[in-house]
Amino acid sequence: MLKLRRGTVVESQPGGGMLVVEVDGERRRAWADESMVGPAEPGDEVVVNTAALDLGLGSGGYDIVHVNLTRGLEGGETPPDVHVMKLNYSSLQHAVDPIELPAEAPAMPVRALPVLVLPLHGHLAPAAWAAGEGAAGRVGFVQAGGGGLPGGLSSDLRTLIDRGLIAGSITASPSYGGEREAISLIGALHAAAELDWDAVIVGPGPGILGSSTRYGHGGMAALDASHSALALGLPTIVSPRMSSGDPRPRHLGLSHHTRSVLELLLGGVEVPVPAGIDELWPLAAGDPAAVIEEARGGLHRVREAPADLPGYAEAGLPQRTMGRTLDEDRLFFAAPLAAGRALADAA
Repeated sequence: MLKLRRGTVVESQPGGGMLVVEVDGERRRAWADESMVGPAEPGDEVVVNTAALDLGLGSGGYDIVHVNLTRGLEGGETPPDVHVMKLNYSSLQHAVDPIELPAEAPAMPVRALPVLVLPLHGHLAPAAWAAGEGAAGRVGFVQAGGGGLPGGLSSDLRTLIDRGLIAGSITASPSYGGEREAISLIGALHAAAELDWDAVIVGPGPGILGSSTRYGHGGMAALDASHSALALGLPTIVSPRMSSGDPRPRHLGLSHHTRSVLELLLGGVEVPVPAGIDELWPLAAGDPAAVIEEARGGLHRVREAPADLPGYAEAGLPQRTMGRTLDEDRLFFAAPLAAGRALADAA
């Protein structure tokens, strides 16, 4: 059952929906998806879902405002011609106008936009910055599953849009709340060719899911995204999840998230690795050439691409991942920097 509690908003930050809510005498961080429940102000009585914060989870690690009892019960108006639902049969189901092209549209996209598939949301900022530095043109973002679902949750994405590094966004089900909506991931990529984008980045929202199992993690969303892009005949690049500082052996060097995706893919993709990877690779993760060759499996194309770590460090964009700084985990950031440059080369 949902773990719902009444609370009172005691602090609110302008934009982004971040709040402090008092629940049973305790002040707790909370987030209100303003596209769903509207804005909240100090003094508002709200109902929050406390499950993730009570469990100390990083994924979903806020109390989430379910409804604003003070000002949120009147609801919004649904356009009469909209008849597609997202979050179907949940208490937050709502109508959307999907971007998918009509049934008579050609089966294949009108343009072969290159697609960069990310393993987690922390790759978005460095990949988008590197794509911009490589003159990729207008790069759009398609948010898939695997992490946070609301399209308005990511402060990274808002910053990238404000700085012109991301041209726009689509949330593909189960994600919702983006500038445009899609029922399916393949439908989003199919329709993206009709937009004024030159390339596409696909990845999950913040807060990747994980269960310490082989396939039970949000990184598997990259498998669906890669297959969708390949099925549409789009040049497909996979940004590998790598780390030189993660304390978990399964993520050190080349993460098991990326290994699983590369093992299961039914078609070949391009896998960029940072130039000079030997200098970034942790000794405990084995020989990088052998690890990458094994993951390639004779199917995927591995190529080196530049990763401008000093340039990114001066860019004023996010430089932390799971509590580690860029200097503490250079390989983590170098991987999406190389992938972003590869996307620019393909655009």
